[in-house]
Amino acid sequence: RRIYHLLVHPSITSFVLEQSSTMAGEDKASAVSKALTKGLSKKGTRIHTQVHFYRPKTLALPRKPQYVRRSTPKKSTLDKHSIIKYPLTTESSMKLIEDSNTLVFIVDIKANKRQIKAAVKELYNIECEKVNTLITPRGLKKSYVRLSKDFDALDVANRVGVI
Repeated sequence: RRIYHLLVHPSITSFVLEQSSTMAGEDKASAVSKALTKGLSKKGTRIHTQVHFYRPKTLALPRKPQYVRRSTPKKSTLDKHSIIKYPLTTESSMKLIEDSNTLVFIVDIKANKRQIKAAVKELYNIECEKVNTLITPRGLKKSYVRLSKDFDALDVANRVGVI
C-alpha cells in the first residue's frame, strides 16, 4: 500500500507529491529540483478586496545623464549693488530719517529682508535693527531700514547723498 503526502518547499508554493515508501532519495531530490526549476504558476483570477484601483509602484531608477545640461552652475544675480537700487528722497522718507532713525530704499523685487540687511551693512557700514518691506502699486519693492541706536540716520543720509 502506498501512502502519498504533500511536500511543501518553504520558499515556493508549488507542491510535490511524494511517495514515502517506494521513492528513493535520488528520485525525491530530482522531483524537488524539477519543481524548483519549473517555477511558480499563479493561475486563476485575482480576488479584489477594494473598490478602487491603485496603480502599482514601479521601479524608479536614478537618472544617469550622458552629459551635463548646463556647463557652469547658475550664478546668483543678486549682489549687494543690485539688491539696493537707490535711496528714496521723498518728504515722507525725510521725515522718517529725522523722527524714527529709518532710511528708505527702493530694492530689487526678489530680495528678501535678510539680503537687504546684509547689503546695507556692506555698502554703508551700518548696523540695522530691523527691515520692513512693501511692494508698491507700481511694482517696486520699498524697504524701510531701521538703524540701531549707535548710528544716526541723518549722518548716514548725508554720507549716502540723500540730503
